[in-house]
Amino acid sequence: MPPFVDAFRERFPDVDVSRGTAEELPYEADRFTHALAQLVVHFMTDPVRGLTQMARVTRPGGTVAACVWDGPTGALAPFWDAVHVLDPDAQDEALLSGAHRGHLTQLFGAAGLRGVVEEPIAVDVVHPTFEEWWEPYTFGVGPAGEYVGALDAASRDELERVAQGRLGDGPFTVSATAWAARGAV
Repeated sequence: MPPFVDAFRERFPDVDVSRGTAEELPYEADRFTHALAQLVVHFMTDPVRGLTQMARVTRPGGTVAACVWDGPTGALAPFWDAVHVLDPDAQDEALLSGAHRGHLTQLFGAAGLRGVVEEPIAVDVVHPTFEEWWEPYTFGVGPAGEYVGALDAASRDELERVAQGRLGDGPFTVSATAWAARGAV
């Protein structure tokens, strides 16, 4: 099991944690009142199938909801902005599913959800130090972490230097936007 699954089970022992893919949810039909995918849709291999599966396991009249960071103004934008200083052709997360206004609405509609509403969510995250902001990128999680993990030591140090030059030592605030959508089954 991935460490985050074990950590979740340890912290919330009364919650049933199942591992699987969104495109093949391991639950019977109509099991849940709501199905949520927070910062997940853009990582689905087939987002319409994943949302269709979420609708399948949600009772009639229930809600399917999801949110995804906006590509150009999401929480990871400062990271990718620094990457693009050094590697202008790097593939960032801006082109992933749901990362632009209206795309979640399209995906929800294609999955058969009704009355879809999509809204922006604005958040400000205060980082007390640059190191606190940078460290998660070194864990190899998600496209940003994978990008850092694929760099040699000199390139990684250069990216860290560029990012710190842009953000400062801290504290600093990252203002970010996510797109949130909900629809009825």
